[in-house]
Amino acid sequence: MSPHISIKGETVFEILGFPITNSFIVTTLVVFIFSFIARYYYSELQKEERSLRFYALHSIFVGMYGMFESILREKVTVFYALLGSFFFFILMSNWSGLIPGVGSILIVPQVHESEQQEDVVFPSSNEVAVVDNSDNQIAVEVESMVEELEPEVKHLIPLLRGGTADLNTTIALALISVFMTQLYGFKFLGPKKHLQKYFDFRDPIMIMLGPLEIIQEFARIISFGFRLYGNIFAGEVLLTIVPFLLPVFFSFIVAPMFLMEIFVGLVQALVFVMLSAVFINMAVSHH
Repeated sequence: MSPHISIKGETVFEILGFPITNSFIVTTLVVFIFSFIARYYYSELQKEERSLRFYALHSIFVGMYGMFESILREKVTVFYALLGSFFFFILMSNWSGLIPGVGSILIVPQVHESEQQEDVVFPSSNEVAVVDNSDNQIAVEVESMVEELEPEVKHLIPLLRGGTADLNTTIALALISVFMTQLYGFKFLGPKKHLQKYFDFRDPIMIMLGPLEIIQEFARIISFGFRLYGNIFAGEVLLTIVPFLLPVFFSFIVAPMFLMEIFVGLVQALVFVMLSAVFINMAVSHH
């Protein structure tokens, strides 16, 4: 069976009419794992004697803090919770598509009543079909039996799919990033000064640049969402089709491909949070 590739998350089942997609299931699992790690880190932080796992996590958190501090300076403590959550959630979502079973466990897709094709009734053997041609009636004798074909499943869908391989997830992350950027701008600069970045009729140049700044904010949503989605989805597609294109050499290149995807997932998480940090810093700056 040839691989089936879908650019959107497929519905696995429904709860009270709400579709539960394969990417939604993985995203929910990532949220639970992320919450468990955060709870573990907090509980270890309260202890005097801590495990090696705690210090491994702590070194990662401190490294991320230092990287954000180089951009946000003294305001890093305010934005670290948001940016750190972005990084670890996106990183875990990117890497979730590489876990064995994600994308490889296939199920039969649900067919809704509205999507089912109506049965076509064919005339049986030696049955005469009469067609009215307004002037005369033409009798057509059907001599062959028509076999009844059972409905076939055209393709199978994966039970699990990486969260960031779904455009809905990446667009939602982009919307949160841009919305929080605007919210912090209002908080630190005040409504008047922040809106002057977009509507300043005292300066002729800003009259022209203001609408461009508004367009740029919407462009960031598209840029954030499609950049992250495109890179992660392309990697999953590559891992799906290579075994069919190069079945003999796949065993030799599977390890380098997985290492490449691990690196791409890390880079894309860093790009997302670093750009978010830069835009937040621009939004809260007076100049």
